[in-house]
Amino acid sequence: MKKRTLSLAIALAVSVSGCSLMSTSNAPKSAEQAVVENYANLAYATFDDAYLTALDLQNAVDMFLAQPSAAGLDELRNKWKTARIPYQQSEVFRFGNAVVDDWEGQLNAWPLDEGLIDYVSADYYQHELGNPGSELNIIANQNVQFGSETLSLTEITAEKLASLNELGGSEANVATGYHAIEFLLWGQDLNGSNKGAGERPYTDYLQGADCTGGNCSRRGQYLKAAVELLVSDLDWMRQQWAEGGDNYRKTLLSEPAEQGLRKMLYGMGSLSLGELAGERIKVALEANSTEDEHDCFSDNTHYSHYYDAKGIQNIYLGQYKRMDGSLVSGASLSDLVAAQNSSLDLQVRNHFDNTDKALQAIVDLAEGPRQIKFDMMIAADNEEGQALLNQSILALVEQTRAIEQVAESLKVDALNPDTADHEF
Repeated sequence: MKKRTLSLAIALAVSVSGCSLMSTSNAPKSAEQAVVENYANLAYATFDDAYLTALDLQNAVDMFLAQPSAAGLDELRNKWKTARIPYQQSEVFRFGNAVVDDWEGQLNAWPLDEGLIDYVSADYYQHELGNPGSELNIIANQNVQFGSETLSLTEITAEKLASLNELGGSEANVATGYHAIEFLLWGQDLNGSNKGAGERPYTDYLQGADCTGGNCSRRGQYLKAAVELLVSDLDWMRQQWAEGGDNYRKTLLSEPAEQGLRKMLYGMGSLSLGELAGERIKVALEANSTEDEHDCFSDNTHYSHYYDAKGIQNIYLGQYKRMDGSLVSGASLSDLVAAQNSSLDLQVRNHFDNTDKALQAIVDLAEGPRQIKFDMMIAADNEEGQALLNQSILALVEQTRAIEQVAESLKVDALNPDTADHEF
């Protein structure tokens, strides 16, 4: 997601009366407390899957760098796409939980200025937009001048890369995370709104005379360090949601249940409305801008949007299907709503189904025989793609209204889902 810290407005600062439901060692769990506890279970399982798939990617990187090949690069790309499945479903936990929001930028900031990292095409124009970081090319330069400061990049380490994020105060300077790794695996997508993703050759990682793109050894060091940081960050986050620790989970479950429900609903509504409908679809669609495509190097954007929406639905239904096929499930918002108003619960479920169908239609178009990806759908002359994207925006807007009805039904006030300053 775009690298910006969302205000929780008044939603999470609202004081809760002393008579609100509070977990104690002697009192039985209330239905609301059980829902919040299952929310924490879902978070742990989702981040644990994100960690495990990133660890699998890291192992594959080590094997590839030891003996680069076309087949090895294809395998890495597939493992990156697999790693995105649980991570995208985890994004719903960012909105409402500051521990995730404050941490997330290092993993998923976008769009990034790829000229900061590696070679780019001769007609690359981002530097003309005022970001001097777009000309640094970390991989090609062991020492770079940035303003009055000389940066030593002799060693490419996870810590060094993390220190370069937002260099010079520019959010476009993204040196780490999924999208930096994506660029290292695919390279630039130079096809605009035409068919095709990035086409980085595996020879960009060969040593010696067969190296293409120059600096193959440093490119391998960069890839290895970026994945190392990704794994470390995800390991830290899954531990924040693990049982039995002095961690964020413990803090969350010690709060009144009403506050936990508010965080859940705020997260669902904000990802649904401001982030997914707004920043990730509406912005790119209205500007016909491939630069605002989420997974712009790999053309995997359709799946990222689909799994973002799936993550929102997971929270309402109180369940998450793990990467090994097992199901984590428990007390849910759906249970609470159905106990009060079964008709409303059915309506909300229908809204989630409508969103799922709308985004599945985008996936089907992207993965079907014609292979019309997101960057092709947003082209000004692609009426079919634009219609599907507008349908998905509408479904997400209606879904957010349903989430607000859930909050009202459960007497959770001051929800105010973030719109990211978009009008719908």
